[in-house]
Amino acid sequence: MTELAPLSITEIDLGTLAERSGAIAVFATEDGKLDLNARKVNSLSKKAVARVVDSAAFEKAKTGEAVTVSYPAGLAATKVIVVKMPRRPSVEVARKAGAAIAKARGEDDVLVLGGSMARMADVAFGVALRGYSFTPHKTGAQDALGKIEFMVSAPDEVQAAADVLMAVAEGIVFTRDLTNEPANHLTTTEFANRLKEMENIGLTVEVLDEDKLEDLGMGSLLCVGLGSASPSKVVVMQWNGGGDEAPVALVGKGVVFDTGGISLKPAGGMEDMTMDMGGAGVVSGVMRTLALRKARANVVGLVGLVENMPSDRATRPGDVVTSMKGDTIEVINTDAEGRLVLADVLWYAQERFKPSAVVDLATLTGAVIIALGHENAGVFSNDDALSKAFLKAAETEGEGAWRLPLGAAYDAKLKSRIADMKNVGGGRDAGSITAAQFLQRFIKEGTPWMHLDIAGVASVKEDTVLAPKGATGWGVAALNRLISDAYEAE
Repeated sequence: MTELAPLSITEIDLGTLAERSGAIAVFATEDGKLDLNARKVNSLSKKAVARVVDSAAFEKAKTGEAVTVSYPAGLAATKVIVVKMPRRPSVEVARKAGAAIAKARGEDDVLVLGGSMARMADVAFGVALRGYSFTPHKTGAQDALGKIEFMVSAPDEVQAAADVLMAVAEGIVFTRDLTNEPANHLTTTEFANRLKEMENIGLTVEVLDEDKLEDLGMGSLLCVGLGSASPSKVVVMQWNGGGDEAPVALVGKGVVFDTGGISLKPAGGMEDMTMDMGGAGVVSGVMRTLALRKARANVVGLVGLVENMPSDRATRPGDVVTSMKGDTIEVINTDAEGRLVLADVLWYAQERFKPSAVVDLATLTGAVIIALGHENAGVFSNDDALSKAFLKAAETEGEGAWRLPLGAAYDAKLKSRIADMKNVGGGRDAGSITAAQFLQRFIKEGTPWMHLDIAGVASVKEDTVLAPKGATGWGVAALNRLISDAYEAE
């Protein structure tokens, strides 16, 4: 797993500033006011900070952005990073400021003079996430990220907040690593092995192999992997940090590579289908975060791991399969495979764990990208309270999410002539909604459920505020907050 840059949080000591190597970051308000720490750096650097604050570049910079001075006179540091930020920033601005520091420092060590500024833990979170780089398949020595040191007025308080946020950051990085990993390296077996290793942080992890899945009657999930040499698996991760209450169940689609099967995808862009296990990646990252921060809640994470390949054994369009629930499904399109995986894992989660709520995540439909682009995940739910709580959590964490409708008219599109249902609706209209309607058929009456279609946000082709292009780790922070706010014991 990609390691976070080393972080330390210490008391303020300005006596050695002139000799500090690497980068030094200070803060200035929108109107150019400097705190004691910034004024000290300004004095040592022969007014370099003041010149930055008076510059057109600083005036044009948005709140949370930075302007850098390279090789400032009077300092051993290679650069001084001046961040435009109010003394009491929002969470979003503080994390954006941290990301600006991460980009400006490069690989250098960085000393952040936070002083009494608020939300320094969120700034550290931004530095950690924006400094991420996926390099395990690059040859030659890779530069290690330099250390991050924060000097603050209340180090114990900032450290306590940072400890929680670094657990979230580690979950996000774990998700990014899984989602970025090429399919020839992240096979279903390797994926399961990496999850099994999380027993060393306190999770209980079970791997259900194909024989067990056949015994359970998971014909819907198993039909997806028939064309692949990689065995299909379901991995169950349990964190029991609460009392006797029923757990929250998180369910993830883990298609390690999706060719579309017999309904073969076009060649252009197929290489991106290494990220089709993004839902399982997020579930895995959330479970890692909960264990690391020792959450006072009961949560079970279940992921269905398959590979969708064409072969002489592969499921064909027109085949009829039987789900664990017992419902039969006419497979119209083998490229609508994620819902076939989720159907059985959702049913198994409810049968075994009787959860208080179920949340599933999947890179399920291209249609959700047409509807919402890469700014928001699609949210579908049978429970207003659950969806509202999640949307609030997502907004707090700065992770875009938008609720879309469900309804009987959409459900009617799944009617099959020869089976209980089809796996796709007719035509291209409302593709994300009919997919959600399909999943809802595998949710028991009275069970609060939410489906998150993350096809547009799991991996992106341009840098975001907190991530370089590639896997984002979207959803780990929001789901962790949902559990903390709505399900964790006081």
